[in-house]
Amino acid sequence: MLKDITLGQFFPGNTIVHRLDPRTKILAVVLYIVALFSANSVLTYAIVMVALTVSILVSKVPFRSLTKGLKPIIIIVIFTAVMNLFFTKGTPVCDVWLLRHITWEGLVAAVKMLLRIVMLIMGTFLLTYTTSPIALTDGLESLLGFLKKIKAPIHELSMMMSIALRFIPTLIEETDKIMSAQKARGADFESGNIFRRAKALVPILVPLFISAFRRADELATAMECRCYHGGEGRTALHVLRYERADWLVLGGFIVLAAGIIVLGRFGL
Repeated sequence: MLKDITLGQFFPGNTIVHRLDPRTKILAVVLYIVALFSANSVLTYAIVMVALTVSILVSKVPFRSLTKGLKPIIIIVIFTAVMNLFFTKGTPVCDVWLLRHITWEGLVAAVKMLLRIVMLIMGTFLLTYTTSPIALTDGLESLLGFLKKIKAPIHELSMMMSIALRFIPTLIEETDKIMSAQKARGADFESGNIFRRAKALVPILVPLFISAFRRADELATAMECRCYHGGEGRTALHVLRYERADWLVLGGFIVLAAGIIVLGRFGL
């Protein structure tokens, strides 16, 4: 299960999506989320799904990697779908035992919520898969630069977010190594009920926290040795500039979000 968590990984490439300005990709994801949560019909969901499919094909990110990232949250997705299925009022599907508690409106709501969560996760994962942590930091800092006028520590916040994303795969790998070492010493993480399994995971937390703090201390020391003192007075090695492709992609996602909102207003 731990190996299925792919959040924070970066797949290097030379596709159009990889070469886009990080600010363009961040704004495109925001517009994509707006369009996704504004979709409310078969037509609008189909349009958003086509946009996501085209983005995946152009980025050349393995589709298996995107679906693999869904495995750790499959329980949450199923739970959300079941809650919508049984607790949405409307016309019962059938007057037979359990089916009388399932309504057609609940069935539609469950399918919509299922699609929304899956497409949301796949769309946001595509951002981290095609954008390096450094580029993501630069993009966030540039987009939120206007907040510097009110003395907000934008550079530091962006750096913290990128470091957190960068070290998610590292901590997952460290957890897997600790679990393998514990199993070699006779630990059992798979048998028993859910409470017993949770209790068996407690011995993993202590070495994991020690390892995390050690890595954090090493990272802080390395940054201090490189004279890092925050964003004040720093210059960028690669200056971000919008190209023609960035404007085209950004315009396309603006049209997508606006179109979905307009179609929703007309009940389509």
